[in-house]
Amino acid sequence: MTARLNNLALTECHKLCHRVVDGLCGREAPRRDDYNASWSLDEWLDLIESLAALFRLSVGNNSSDEEVLLRLSELSSSHSEAVLNVLQGRRQEICHSLLATTDSISSAILHDFDWQLQLALSSDKISSLQTPLLSLHLDIRENGGLNSFTMEMNREELNTLITSLEAANKVNKHRCDTSAATVEMNTDRKEEAVRWHGGEKNPSAHACQQASKQTELGYACAKL
Repeated sequence: MTARLNNLALTECHKLCHRVVDGLCGREAPRRDDYNASWSLDEWLDLIESLAALFRLSVGNNSSDEEVLLRLSELSSSHSEAVLNVLQGRRQEICHSLLATTDSISSAILHDFDWQLQLALSSDKISSLQTPLLSLHLDIRENGGLNSFTMEMNREELNTLITSLEAANKVNKHRCDTSAATVEMNTDRKEEAVRWHGGEKNPSAHACQQASKQTELGYACAKL
């Protein structure tokens, strides 16, 4: 579908790609009226969706330049380079947007936690039990309010919790590392992003902060 970009002059191709990224990042998306002479409505919708999917997939998978150019094989070399140039210059913004979208799936945030180790000496069924239990207290912030939850876990349940937290932390750490790597990789392209957006910054470190909370909780529990 991206082959339709060949119908545009390079400057217009460059401009359209930037506008598509704007739309992905919550700003003004490209308008159909500006391209009536180039494509039909169906062609326009297919092209915009294809470009948006290309940017999301390339950033989400941390694709190399060679992989991106392979996906753009339908385009001329000059148009492919124009699309790649936009992706390289604004990769960090797209990454922040994807993280924010993922983060918005749930409004619940781990605000704080506390734990206490207890020893169950007996139960109504077993006279001598002596089972260590972890009492975990969570403060969850959601929709501006703070809710508290307390749970009691044995060793097996605790191990399951730690495994889940480590898996979630691994995913978030990968995303944070990817974002940090793209910042370094695109340092020499900042002038282009500043020119198009007036130096606007779009930080979204929330997912990284949540990963830190999860790591802290997992390590604290693991010491028991």
